[in-house]
Amino acid sequence: MNAPIRVAVTGAAGNIGYSLLWRIASGDCFGHDQPVILQLLEIPPGMQRLQGVMMELADSAFPLVHAVTGSSDPAEAFAGADAIFLVGSRPRSKDMDRADLVAANGPIFVGQGKAINDNASRDVKVIVVGNPCNTNCLIAKANAPSLSSRQFTAMTRLDQNRAVGQLAQRAGTIAANIEDVFIWGNHANTMYPDPSVATVDGKAATDVFEADWLQGEFLKTVSTRGKAIIVARGASSAASAASAAVDHMRDWWQGSDDRIVSMALPSEGWYGVPEGLVFSFPCRCANGEIHVVDDLELTDFAKAKIQENVEALLAERSAVADLL
Repeated sequence: MNAPIRVAVTGAAGNIGYSLLWRIASGDCFGHDQPVILQLLEIPPGMQRLQGVMMELADSAFPLVHAVTGSSDPAEAFAGADAIFLVGSRPRSKDMDRADLVAANGPIFVGQGKAINDNASRDVKVIVVGNPCNTNCLIAKANAPSLSSRQFTAMTRLDQNRAVGQLAQRAGTIAANIEDVFIWGNHANTMYPDPSVATVDGKAATDVFEADWLQGEFLKTVSTRGKAIIVARGASSAASAASAAVDHMRDWWQGSDDRIVSMALPSEGWYGVPEGLVFSFPCRCANGEIHVVDDLELTDFAKAKIQENVEALLAERSAVADLL
């Protein structure tokens, strides 16, 4: 058995955190031979609820869970952490626009970035789930100057999983038979699910589906799925977001087996995206490292969608300039 790793989760008593913890504790994320110490963070009003979550984790008697701690202090929750899920943020309500979400959540990630910088493992891997996740990731990284930009990512895997689901339904197949569809850009309605190298039952997706559907109904459905779920269930995505966070971190930690996956990370100039902008790219993961697939041929449609996302993210960055 390996030595335990420390895994921190913020917003741990919230809907996403609650779904996420059981997947981590069961070994779905880091491996079924990898013990974990769970370090859970909540805001002070959520501490009683967190106590109940910790009681349930104890009652679940997971063999891989060596300890569980709860705190409202980020420095304590992030101490020595090897992996961090930044989940806690104000969820988007039906009447909120994106500017409201940026203003409400940005300051949270200033303090968390500083706490990660000062307390986490020097090899920590961070995924930002709380929205707007690209810009929140940008803020957290800016406030953790002693860590590499490659250690901070934002989650667009939920968008990828939504795209996979739509392709599978349209083709009458199962999700496991869809490979290498990925997301460009921002976790927002501008993001672009790119099917250009995807396959369906081993066939090119662009041969299986009509171009009009891929650039029309498919794109619209995936990019507005979050809002549709809020309308349908009266709350934002929770279980599917937790599942996507596990997928993201699992592939980063254990490798993606040569599959292309979606991860947003600070750009190093790939595909002309301005350096430092947290942007979703096609990636492969191996040996704990993320490798951007940087040699794809882009269609004019893809280039236009990438530029649309660049402009949206630059506007978000300008809106939080005082937090960087």
